[in-house]
Amino acid sequence: MKGKLTWRWALIGIVTAAAIFFMWPPEKKIKLGLDLRGGIHLVLQVNTDDAVRAELDDAMERVRSGLVEKGFVPQELKRLADGEAGFTLRPAPNTDGKLLDKIFEERLPDFSVARGAEITARFRPEVLREIRDRAVRQGLETIRNRIDQFGVAEPLIQRQGIEGNRIVVQLPGVDDPIRVKELIRATAFLEIKPVVNAAPTEESLVAALGGRVPDDSEVVPGEIENVEGRGQRTYYLVKKASVVTGRDMRNAMRSQGQYGDAVVRFMLTPDGGNKFAAYTGAHVGDQMAIILDGKVRSAPVIRSQIDDEGIIEGSFTIESAEDLALVLRAGALPASITYLEERTVGPSLGRDSIERGVRSGLAGLLVVGIFMLVYYKASGLNSIVALVLNAFLLMGAMAALNATLTLPGIAGIILTIGMAVDSNVLIFERIREELELGKTVRNAVDLGFQRALSAIIDSNLTTIISALFLFQFGTGPIKGFAVSLTLGLLISMFTAVFVSRAIFDTLLSRRAPATTLSI
Repeated sequence: MKGKLTWRWALIGIVTAAAIFFMWPPEKKIKLGLDLRGGIHLVLQVNTDDAVRAELDDAMERVRSGLVEKGFVPQELKRLADGEAGFTLRPAPNTDGKLLDKIFEERLPDFSVARGAEITARFRPEVLREIRDRAVRQGLETIRNRIDQFGVAEPLIQRQGIEGNRIVVQLPGVDDPIRVKELIRATAFLEIKPVVNAAPTEESLVAALGGRVPDDSEVVPGEIENVEGRGQRTYYLVKKASVVTGRDMRNAMRSQGQYGDAVVRFMLTPDGGNKFAAYTGAHVGDQMAIILDGKVRSAPVIRSQIDDEGIIEGSFTIESAEDLALVLRAGALPASITYLEERTVGPSLGRDSIERGVRSGLAGLLVVGIFMLVYYKASGLNSIVALVLNAFLLMGAMAALNATLTLPGIAGIILTIGMAVDSNVLIFERIREELELGKTVRNAVDLGFQRALSAIIDSNLTTIISALFLFQFGTGPIKGFAVSLTLGLLISMFTAVFVSRAIFDTLLSRRAPATTLSI
């Protein structure tokens, strides 16, 4: 018996020492969630229709360019009405039918095509679902990259639901929601395109074209500072096809312009640099537009061949140049973002929540302890020791697993206290029953633990399964509750069964065979 007790207490000591190691000092080792530390909580919606529209425009351009290359300019090529992911094509009267078949087969593999007076092409349903899902996943990754480069410690960024289009962002310790929202929302899609013409108004630009913009070109607005530092509104006719885009970007950083102003310097990938060098080398003296999010930021004249670097000029402050460089490095969002919910939690509110949570936990522990002492007399001390050790080991486990403690997590800890004492109640009632049947104290304790074990495992296991479902499908606060509850229940089975048994066995082994038990 003494040998068994020795290894039991040795194991309890090792587990307790490990908990101390992982959680001490608690203010540094235990991660606090947004509701306890303070910060920003955002719920974003990815507008997946934007991604569908971009894919649709790309497909339409592939069809148009394929027909134009063969000398058959389509009479009309336009999107279907809003809500329908497709387009209609009215080919030239003399267009070869075999050529159309070949173009549809090679350039529209993701569309179902219906022939008629007009040809209608629609995305296949499974392709449409994939585009929307990919847009959310790409948006999630892009936002995560931006937040990581912003320098927020321990952010929570996750998709809400399995196939939903919402993203939950929690940023502990951040108190500047306006800058964060602008940083997340910025699309920052960079394009460098050839300039065909420019005019101070859109009407005069279109009039110079005979009233119609060519199919391979588009009008883009821009506001560029003149030599006096004032913004000058100009409209540019640029080619739709880009020389390079943000996808060709390798890096971006804030730099200093020739007049000491803040600019953004960008570096291209090897392939992007080759394309850029080939174009600029062949178009020295021509103008090109640096377009960011559909607006011309600068329109320099090519003086010589440019390899893999360039600059974006504008009326940047140091902070705005840093933010733009950050967004360019992290990549462009595949679709626009809508803010559905925003909450800012102050650090003082978080501290107040911690204090109230600790007081609630201690009050609950005190009330339970008093009840156990009154109802089970001296044996109640056994359950109190197990409960205190349970809470202590739970905090150590959360620190070891790098879990985040939230306000619902504190509620889970308090609920664990009730569940843990329930296990002790089951054991103590079984021991009472055995004593009433005339069993010796030693036999009553042994049988009490043995016969209560199955009920303890069943009750805790069913609750743990429910908590796992909460963790799998819940959002941040719900996950925090599920984590603390699951860990607390697993630890309570250790303390209620293993530790409590060790205490009883130690007391019974230190004296002559006991004839009574204070329970």
